[in-house]
Amino acid sequence: MLNIDVLCVGKIKERYLRDAIDEYSKRLSRYCKLRIIEVADEKTPDNASAAQEEQIKAKEGERLAKHIHDGTYVIALAIEGKMLSSPALAEKLNALALQGSSHIQLIIGGSLGIDTSILKRADMLLSLSPMTFPHQLMRVILLEQVYRAFKINAHEPYHK
Repeated sequence: MLNIDVLCVGKIKERYLRDAIDEYSKRLSRYCKLRIIEVADEKTPDNASAAQEEQIKAKEGERLAKHIHDGTYVIALAIEGKMLSSPALAEKLNALALQGSSHIQLIIGGSLGIDTSILKRADMLLSLSPMTFPHQLMRVILLEQVYRAFKINAHEPYHK
């Protein structure tokens, strides 16, 4: 069984988002061992300078790095990453499993994005859309797409 970690910056405060995350986590339990690992986010002052923003991303990046394990396949969500269709994501996850990658870590950064040190460590940069979404909502979207990928790979119907 595939082990999937979702490493995220910040906690989800909105109940409706937590409920959606819980629902997809429950659905995914049939297909993989899922862990959601949250690290603390940094407060971003209003009108933060570019240097301050880089410092914030670096601190969040250090927290994320503590949870990245050697031997895992790391996929970082980044707007500049590769966009895949749902079937292509399913193919990617299937190929990783067939190649013996039993542990995949998906990384969602904070409101400023992901530190370059984490992006460089990643085996793949993935963009789910050219649009910008709140990072809290991105967690739900990512889990839904991973669930959809497992349904596709299992040749099971999924409502479109």
